[in-house]
Amino acid sequence: MTSTDSLPIRTILVLAANPKGTASLRLEQEVRDIDESLKRSKYRNNFVLEQRWAVRPEDVQHAMLEVNPQIVHFSGHGGGDEGLILEDDSGNPQWVGSEALSGLFQLVEGSVECVVLNACYSEIQAKLIVQHVPYLIGMSCAIGDRAALKFSCGFYDALGAGYEIEFAYKWGCSSIRMAGIYEHLTPVLTKGVSQVGSTKKISSQPNTLSTWERQQFEKDQASLQQEYEILGERIQRLNNALAIETDVTVRFKYEQVIQQDQLKRDCIIQKIEDIDSRLQSR
Repeated sequence: MTSTDSLPIRTILVLAANPKGTASLRLEQEVRDIDESLKRSKYRNNFVLEQRWAVRPEDVQHAMLEVNPQIVHFSGHGGGDEGLILEDDSGNPQWVGSEALSGLFQLVEGSVECVVLNACYSEIQAKLIVQHVPYLIGMSCAIGDRAALKFSCGFYDALGAGYEIEFAYKWGCSSIRMAGIYEHLTPVLTKGVSQVGSTKKISSQPNTLSTWERQQFEKDQASLQQEYEILGERIQRLNNALAIETDVTVRFKYEQVIQQDQLKRDCIIQKIEDIDSRLQSR
């Protein structure tokens, strides 16, 4: 924990985008919760929260120059290798690739302390951006609205209480788990080169597992396995329906749901493997 005298003034820039045609997200609630977390915190006077909504690529650049933030928090949609989804002049989706994002943060290297990408599959962008910032938090796969909200609240609660980035990240993951949501392994913190000499992932879990923690991991794993099987059964039913459906519109809807469910299954497998590695190594 940081002492009162040494706690710096930090400006947090929240960038939010939920373009037309993309799944509706509770971005307003997330930003409101972040604001309330900071306002009720012990060190509320050490934080300045700046917000930019419906951001286009040029809006991000303008805000970075105008605000000069220490923490950049993106809320919206991500797409793995394709990057993050911002908006164009008409409010439609506009992809910004990982290389472009990395180049932006390279230009402000030394001024940004932490980037939080609260968007699905954003760990891929993290691998490039973290070359230019000390800390980056991304999502290893899809993350639900509730989990994203809980993580943000916990993360900024801890920062506002005077704790540093690593502890705040772990507190955010704990907040997801305390809410009974099986997505506490989805947020991933990576340390930049300036912190460790080479990029390094940080676990949200303690170095050793107690009997209770091991039991909780096993319970989480069983729940994830059940969810995986349920999704598999639904995919099979949809594939059967797709095989006999002739309406183009209905077929498209089936295909979209199948694709989404398959992505969820891929994410669940990753989480199960992560739990396996933790159980076997401790």
